[in-house]
Amino acid sequence: MATSFLQVVICLLAGIGVIILLTAKFRVHAFFALMIACFLVGLGVQMPVSEIISTVKEGFGHIMRSLGFIIVLGTTLGALLEHTGSTRVMASFILKKTGERRAPLAMSITGFIVGLPIFCDSGYIVLSGLNQSLARRTGISVAIMAVSLATGLYAVHCLLPPHPGAAAAAGTIGVDFGRLIAIGVLVAIPGMLVGYWWARYAGKKVPVVEAPEEHIDQPASELPSVLRAFLPVIVPILLIAMNSFFMVERSAAKGWHTVFGILGEPVIALSIGILLAFNAGRNWTKAAVGRLLQEGAEKAGGILVIIGAGGAFGAVLAATKLGQHFSETLSLETMGIFFPFLLTFILKTAQGSSTVAIITAASIIQPLLPSLGLDTEHGKLLSVLSMGAGSMMISHANDAYFWVIAKFSGLDMRTMLKVYSVASLWMGLITLLSVYILSLFLS
Repeated sequence: MATSFLQVVICLLAGIGVIILLTAKFRVHAFFALMIACFLVGLGVQMPVSEIISTVKEGFGHIMRSLGFIIVLGTTLGALLEHTGSTRVMASFILKKTGERRAPLAMSITGFIVGLPIFCDSGYIVLSGLNQSLARRTGISVAIMAVSLATGLYAVHCLLPPHPGAAAAAGTIGVDFGRLIAIGVLVAIPGMLVGYWWARYAGKKVPVVEAPEEHIDQPASELPSVLRAFLPVIVPILLIAMNSFFMVERSAAKGWHTVFGILGEPVIALSIGILLAFNAGRNWTKAAVGRLLQEGAEKAGGILVIIGAGGAFGAVLAATKLGQHFSETLSLETMGIFFPFLLTFILKTAQGSSTVAIITAASIIQPLLPSLGLDTEHGKLLSVLSMGAGSMMISHANDAYFWVIAKFSGLDMRTMLKVYSVASLWMGLITLLSVYILSLFLS
C-alpha cells in the first residue's frame, strides 16, 4: 500500500469532514459517523476491505480493554451520587464556607468537585435546583450563577478521567491515569477560575431574570452527612493518584506499595467509590439498587460505543502511516503542544461534542507524537492536556451542554453566547497557557 502524502491528507480531511457533517448537520450518532470515516479513509488510501475490517476490530477492542470497566464504573458512581443527594450536600457545605455573597464562587467550586466523577450535563441538571434557589435568595443574576456552575463542571469534564474524552485520549496516547488526574486537577483550576471571573464580569451586564422555582425530590432528613457525601469522590481520586506517584516499579513493590498498587488501580478505586456511595444512602431496596446499576450500565453503553469507534478510527489512521508522512513532509517540532490544541479546537467548534473532538484528535495525534517532539512520558501527558484545553472551546449552539444550561437556567440564546460561549473561549486559552507553563518545568 504505497500512498503519497497528499493522498493521505486528502483522505484524513475527508474523514474529519464526514464526522463533522454527519454529527453536526444530520445528527447521525457519533458511532456510525466514526465507522463510516474509518472505511472512507481506509478505502481512500487503498487498504483492502478485509484489512480495514480487521484494523477496525483491533482498534475497537484495544480501547474497550483499556477503558470499558472505567467508563461503566464512573457512570454508575455518578448515578449513585445523584440518587443519594450527595451532590446537594457538597454544594451546601461549600456555600457555608464561602458565604452567600460568594455564592457564584461556591457553585463554581461545587461544580469542580462534583464534576470529578459526574458528567457535566448530569451534574448541571442535578445542581440546577440548588443554583436557582441561591440566585433567588441572594439576588445575584441567574446568568452569573448558571455560568459559574457550568464552567466549574466543564473544566474537569474536558481534562480528567473517568470522563470519556480524556479517558479515551489517555488510553490512545498512552498516559498514566493517575498522573493525568493529579496534574490535570491543577491545570483545570485556572480554567475554572477564569470561567467564574468571566461569569461575574459579563453576567453583571445581563438583566436579572427571576429564577424558576426549585424542585426538590428528596427531604433534607434523608440526605447523607458531609463526610459520607464527599468520600465517594475524594477517596478514589486519592487512591489513583497515590498509586501513580508511589508505584514507580510495580514489579519490585512490597508492603504498602503493593497495597496502593492494588487499591489505586482505577477499576478498584472506582469500585470503592461506588461502595462508599451506597453507604451515603439510606433505606436501599432491591428495586432501587437494580434501577441505578442498570442506569449506570446503560448510560455507559452509549459512551463506550463512541469511544470504541474512536479507537477504530485511530487504528485505521495509524495503518496509513500518517505520522511518517507528516514527519517527512512537514516540520511539526516547532508546534509542539499547540498542534493538538488547534486540531481539537477546530473539531470541537465545528461539531459541538468535546468527547468526539478529543477522541478524534487523539487518533490523529498519536502517530504524530515523534514529529511533534512529544513522544516522551511528559510529552504525552502534555499532549492530552493540550487536547483537553482545545475541547473546551468554543461551546455554542451545536453543543448539547449549551442547551442543558440554557434550558435549566432559563437564559436566552444571546445571553448564553455572550456569557457562556465566551467563557468557554477564555477557559480554553487559559488552560493552554497553564499547559505551556507546565511544559517549561517538565522539559
